[in-house]
Amino acid sequence: MKAVLGIIAAIVLVVVVYLLFFMVDVEQTQEGQLPDVDVSVEGGQLPEADVEMGDVEVDSTTVEVPTLDVQSPEEEEAETTGN
Repeated sequence: MKAVLGIIAAIVLVVVVYLLFFMVDVEQTQEGQLPDVDVSVEGGQLPEADVEMGDVEVDSTTVEVPTLDVQSPEEEEAETTGN
């Protein structure tokens, strides 16, 4: 059973990574240029790029989370003995 769940999880992970890879479209619009290196260094230029991102919509819902009361064995013993 764990093996089947592991395979399904791996397939889901591959599909999610595949979809995220194609969600971003980057096109280089200008070549980059390294700085001239000699005694006096002139600044270089980073390449320009147009980036188009996919839309992500997130809905929020309120969920009541139960609270837990965790006690160590020493605390439980102190409660039962009254110390």
